[in-house]
Amino acid sequence: MNREQVAALLAGSAGHISGEEMSRALGVTRAAVWKEIDALRREGWPIESSTRKGYYLSGPPPVLSAAYISAKLAPGSIFAGKVRVEASVDSTNTRLKAEAAALPSGAALLAEEQTGGRGTHGRSFQSPRGDGLYLSVLLRPSAELRDLFTLTGWVAVAARDGAAKASGAPVEIKWLNDLYLHGRKLCGILTELSFLGESAEPDYVVVGMGVNMNQTAETFRAQGLEHIAASLAGEGYPVERNQLAVCLLDALDRMARDFPGQKADYLERYRAHCITLGRRVSFETEGGVLTGTVTGVDGQFGLQVQADGGGSHTVTSGTVAML
Repeated sequence: MNREQVAALLAGSAGHISGEEMSRALGVTRAAVWKEIDALRREGWPIESSTRKGYYLSGPPPVLSAAYISAKLAPGSIFAGKVRVEASVDSTNTRLKAEAAALPSGAALLAEEQTGGRGTHGRSFQSPRGDGLYLSVLLRPSAELRDLFTLTGWVAVAARDGAAKASGAPVEIKWLNDLYLHGRKLCGILTELSFLGESAEPDYVVVGMGVNMNQTAETFRAQGLEHIAASLAGEGYPVERNQLAVCLLDALDRMARDFPGQKADYLERYRAHCITLGRRVSFETEGGVLTGTVTGVDGQFGLQVQADGGGSHTVTSGTVAML
């Protein structure tokens, strides 16, 4: 028996659970159970007790907990029992990729902080302890390569759904894979596809995201990001980190089951929440940077743009800036 097992029983119980029930489930004495409960309480877990009813977890723990998150996931989740929390990593994506050969589909890693967080195009990602949620999952989808190249759009829809459900915030999508709140960046998403050896056969996908949760206006101002970045709490939508993790993983679980068959539904939801539609943008082409107006999102999540100088373009990668 370990503390995580006791925490999992408490988190998974809909009401009170007695010390006797826990001792039977874990094959230990009631005294051993009490010892671990006492230790959890000293760590700040809100565990209530009643002489006749037993123990009751009245709220989430004060730190990210794999046991708590796993217990709160939707029934049958592909992530159940595969959630891990680390105090500090260089990058959750990098760590999962390094361990991929030994990991099952549905492995999930969260970190209290990242010392080398990465975004798209190799950009660094600010990942301070306690200010955000840093999460990566490893998936092994069975799909054609053409479909796998659209997965980033699917992930954007799932992440938007999870963040909005957890916080109640009006979260939107900026093409291709950023989440925005009140016109500023809330979350970055990085999707990395790996192949088997030197072949063109897909092996796995690692999906990572970092959500700004608790940064204040002063924090962003000190970093020169006050007009660029937003956080949930800073915009009036505070949410507990374990709860956000559960909602994001539940949304990713649904996405993994829907992919790639429910493409039309995800495209519809993507378009409904994409703030880039109808906007003037600058975008990169082989001939240089052009400007134009976004007219749509095509069936592969490509951005359709009518250039100012004439001509239509479909943007599938690169930087698109809203003007």
